[in-house]
Amino acid sequence: MTRAATRTRRVIVVDNSHVARRVGDRIRQARVRTGMTQAQVAQGRYTAAYISALERGLAKPSMAALSFLSERLGVSVPDLVAEERPAVHRLEADLLLASGTFQEALDRYDALLDEAGEDRRRRAELLRGRAEALCRLGRGEEAIRTAAESAEAFDALGAPADAAWSRYWLAGAHYLADNAAEARGILLQLLADERAGLEVAPDFRFRLLVQLGNVEVWDAQPERALTYMEEARTLVEGTSLRQRAAFLSSLALQYRRVGDLERAIRVGHESLALYQAADASRDEAGLENNLAITYAELGNAKRAAQHLARATALAEDLHDRRLDAEIAEAGARLAYAKGADADASEHATRALALADAGGSYLAAVGAHLTLARIAVRGSDPESAEEAFRAAADMLRQHDARVMLRSVLGEWGDLRTAKGDLPGANALYVEALGRDGALARS
Repeated sequence: MTRAATRTRRVIVVDNSHVARRVGDRIRQARVRTGMTQAQVAQGRYTAAYISALERGLAKPSMAALSFLSERLGVSVPDLVAEERPAVHRLEADLLLASGTFQEALDRYDALLDEAGEDRRRRAELLRGRAEALCRLGRGEEAIRTAAESAEAFDALGAPADAAWSRYWLAGAHYLADNAAEARGILLQLLADERAGLEVAPDFRFRLLVQLGNVEVWDAQPERALTYMEEARTLVEGTSLRQRAAFLSSLALQYRRVGDLERAIRVGHESLALYQAADASRDEAGLENNLAITYAELGNAKRAAQHLARATALAEDLHDRRLDAEIAEAGARLAYAKGADADASEHATRALALADAGGSYLAAVGAHLTLARIAVRGSDPESAEEAFRAAADMLRQHDARVMLRSVLGEWGDLRTAKGDLPGANALYVEALGRDGALARS
C-alpha cells in the first residue's frame, strides 16, 4: 500500500476584527446621537440583531449596508470607515473653543466647513461650533443665521437634543443682538421641552434658567429675572467653577436691579472670588463693573471707584467693545454722582461711541440718561429733552417696556418742572399704557 502524499495549502489569515470594531463603534455612536434604537435603525431592511452584531464588531457591513446606514443615520460612508475620522479635526476646533481662543476656533470651524461636503451631521455640528464661537466673540448678528441653520439641520436628522443645543446658542445670539423678546421665546420653549423630558445635558436646565435671568435683567424685568435665578440656585451644585461664578454674578445683578444692594454686594463678592479662581477675565471685569455701579448707588464712591478701576484694568487687553461701553457708562454714572459733570459727560460720550461701534445698546441708553441729568442739573432743558428722547427711542426700538416707563417718568418730570403740562401728560400716558391717562400738576 502506498501512502498518498498530502499537500497542505497555507492560508494567510488577515485579522480585520479591529476594522469591524472601529466601524461598529462609529455606527453605535451615530445611532446614539440620533436617539434611535437598533430596531429603528434596522427598520425596513435589516433586523435589530444584525445592527447589534455590527455595533459590537461581530459582523462586517457590506457596501449596501453601509450606504443604507449612512442615509439612515445622516453620516457619510467615509466618516464611518475612514482610518482617520474628520471628527478628530473637529475635536481640535472644539478644544480651541473650550480653551477660550475663540477667534482661532472660529477660523478652524470655517476651514472645516469648507471641507465638510454633503455630510449633513458633520456640517450641523460644525455650524453649531461656529455659532458658539461667534457668540463668545460677541458677534450675535452673525451667529443668528449659523445657529438657526444648525438647528434646522439637526431637526432634519431627527436629533432633538442636538437641535436644542443649537437653539440655545441661537437664543444667545439674539440676546447679544439685543433681540430680547426673540431670545426669551426660544429659551422658554427649550425650558418647556426640557421639563417635558427632553434630555440634553445634566446642566442644561441650569444654563437655560441663568440665560433667562440675564435676558430679563437686560430687558429691565428684575423681579422675573430673580424668579429664574432663584430656581437656578437650587441646581448650582455640580456645575463648573465658571458656571457657578456666572450664576452668582447674574444673581448679584438681579439683586441690584430690585434694590437689594447689600445682598448684591455680598453675592457679587462670592462670584468675584470664583471668577478669579477660574481665570475668567472678561466675566470678572463685567462683575467688577456691576459692583462699581452697586456701590455708587449705595453712595460709597470710594469703593465704587476701586471696582471701576479694577474693571478698567481687566478690560484693557480684552478688546471687547461691549464691555468697554459698559465700563465707560459706569464711569459716567460714578462721575455724575460725585458732581464731576465734565468727566461724566466725557465718559458718556465715549460710551456712546463704543456702543455705535458694536457695544451694548443699554450702555448707550445709560449714557444718554447721564447726559440728560447733567443737562437738567445745568439748567439746559433743551439738551436734556434731546438726551431723554434718544434714550426713549432706543428703549422703544428694543421693546424694553419697564425701563422705558422709568425714563418716560423722569422725562415727564422735566417737562412738568418747565411748565409743559400737556407734553408731560403725553409722556405719563405712554408710561402707564396707551389706554390710560394721568395728568400731574
